[in-house]
Amino acid sequence: MTILQGIHCPVERADFPLLARNPGLIYFDNAATAQKPACVLDAERAYYETANANVHRAAHRLAVAATEAFEGARATVARFLNATNPDEIVFTRGTTEAINLVAQSWGRAQLRAGDEILLTELDHHANIVPWQLLAQQTGAVIRAVRVLADGTLDLAHFHELLSPRTRLVGCTLASNAIGTMPPVAQIIAAAHAQGAKVLLDAAQAVAHQVVDVQKLGADFCVFSGHKVYGPTGIGALWCRCEILEAMPPWQGGGEMIDQVSFAGSTFAPAPTRFEAGTPPIAQAVGLAAALDWLMAQDRNAIALHENGLRDRLEAGLGAIPGVQVFGTAPDKVPLTAMTFTQAHPYDVAQFLDARDIAVRVGSHCAQPLLAALGVPALLRVSFAAYNTPEEVDRFLAALPEILELLA
Repeated sequence: MTILQGIHCPVERADFPLLARNPGLIYFDNAATAQKPACVLDAERAYYETANANVHRAAHRLAVAATEAFEGARATVARFLNATNPDEIVFTRGTTEAINLVAQSWGRAQLRAGDEILLTELDHHANIVPWQLLAQQTGAVIRAVRVLADGTLDLAHFHELLSPRTRLVGCTLASNAIGTMPPVAQIIAAAHAQGAKVLLDAAQAVAHQVVDVQKLGADFCVFSGHKVYGPTGIGALWCRCEILEAMPPWQGGGEMIDQVSFAGSTFAPAPTRFEAGTPPIAQAVGLAAALDWLMAQDRNAIALHENGLRDRLEAGLGAIPGVQVFGTAPDKVPLTAMTFTQAHPYDVAQFLDARDIAVRVGSHCAQPLLAALGVPALLRVSFAAYNTPEEVDRFLAALPEILELLA
């Protein structure tokens, strides 16, 4: 266990304008959205000031500059995920839209009545609801792998449910609610042995660990920019080229076409086929800046720092009566979820906010998981590279006082 004695934050808080303008703020809601370094804000502003034009259309120099910036951002995402080709990257509004794209394009084309989609109780609603909608449309059946009491995935149940009828396995790389990182290498190998495709939700993983799609070996991988220090409204789908090229479009409009007539239309090759209309150009530029910034950091040092903050917090919580931590799996990202015997998590969160400590409280878009754990709500503390041991200590000092007030 690393408790961060004498270890300094691996990045400068001053590099994040919102935090610099709020020196007393402790921001512990990073799993919901991370704060942005100045270079991300600068990149978006520079795009609007120097190259604001639509992409892939006009021949003037602004359009050329915009197209180069946009396609350069695609190449940056590919490098960040270690994709073999930038054309494996489709820009989306985020993880949710990326999963909907896979469901409504690949899923509607491939799944039939009786086919099975295997999900887990660890999954975010974004990796549940799109598949439920698809199941209603196609007659496919959804199965869900249980979690154990400590928040680990029940692998025996996974193998029990996995069968030749399984066409897709959807799995998170890390639970947004309790942090569990399931053994995806085993899951992918077993799924592929049954002929199933695998989609990985990397939204909670990309900020904390290197996600290498070639090494992982899945078929689809999705993430959101705003959770990895980038802008909102932008994310990406990575998909193997041979799968992506065979997928039909799921939205129609400008840009994604080859030829259009009232007799019918033909479509552009991937990834353009899946990016109908004007894309989020400035957001893509900002995302590239965020990923370049993160790749320039010492990722191992950040991981040690963030996990050390979590260990420090959980060690301190163990000494506070009436606190129960949920999600004690040995492998998890740097977040801690908890409830209290004498207070509702919402009340505790409001009192923390009054002390300038921002946390998340609720079901965390993971209602099936909370139902499995038998709790209506959790208070979540989630860490980023700019958080400090001193902030953890302030939280641990405030919590007993708040619980005493609410008792």
